[in-house]
Amino acid sequence: MKLIRYGAIGLEKPAVLTPSADGRTQAYDLSPLTEDIDGAFLADDGIGRARSALSAGQLPPLELSGQRIGAPIARPSAVVCVGMNYAAHATESGSEPPLAPIIFLKTPNTVAGPDDEAFIPPGSTRTDWEVELGVVIGARAAYLPSPAQSRAHIAGYLAANDLSERTFQLEDSGGQWSKGKCCPGFSPLGPWLVPASDVDADNLRLRSWVNGNLRQDSTTADMIFGVDTLIHHLSHYLTLEPGDVILTGTPQGVALSGKYPYLRPGDTIEIEIEGLGRQHQTVKQG
Repeated sequence: MKLIRYGAIGLEKPAVLTPSADGRTQAYDLSPLTEDIDGAFLADDGIGRARSALSAGQLPPLELSGQRIGAPIARPSAVVCVGMNYAAHATESGSEPPLAPIIFLKTPNTVAGPDDEAFIPPGSTRTDWEVELGVVIGARAAYLPSPAQSRAHIAGYLAANDLSERTFQLEDSGGQWSKGKCCPGFSPLGPWLVPASDVDADNLRLRSWVNGNLRQDSTTADMIFGVDTLIHHLSHYLTLEPGDVILTGTPQGVALSGKYPYLRPGDTIEIEIEGLGRQHQTVKQG
């Protein structure tokens, strides 16, 4: 089962995807259960209720051909990001692997659909891509006693592109990275939110391409700090609310490495995470 939101920007509607008897994927309308896929829906056992409604045949079928696909989670109160969580990426960034998670924030209005256009900010010459595993919180998490409690607070997982402007991030920032992370549309999410019970988050292949050329190819098994550790750690510094999104870091292969050019108008970016779907963005000048 996969949760999805479709429709024009700001007018998205909730749906669920599931394999049909003939092996195809069928979409069903989630509107009988909720107006949107948001924190309130997830906190109220929305995923469990969606499974039950599907099994009981209570959701009407949908045809999504030609529809824009939005981010699969609406209005997160926070997008919390982890920096340099893959050792090789830390090295290509010119840093030693961290001894504790490095955290920065992206504003919620950076969230975009998986195939929406990506815009280079005015004055930017160093806009970069980053494929990342995203974790969506399903239950409030504060001061968790151990990493073992983390999984009970996860609703599901999604693919994310942590777009970044490196001059804003590293030179104009005063030491805080968020200036280079909060430009409009800098957090494409989706296409789907996959329930946590359906995902082995510790061993997922994640890749990115620019203009069809492979840039990143790694696995979440290479993360320095795994999902459980990250949620436990974060819960001691901030309260994670249902619907919040955690971006868990990117592997090596970004333009910051110096091996590849930064994004330019007309470029195409694709990212993919095993089981979580594929994104495609065309780059335009903002």
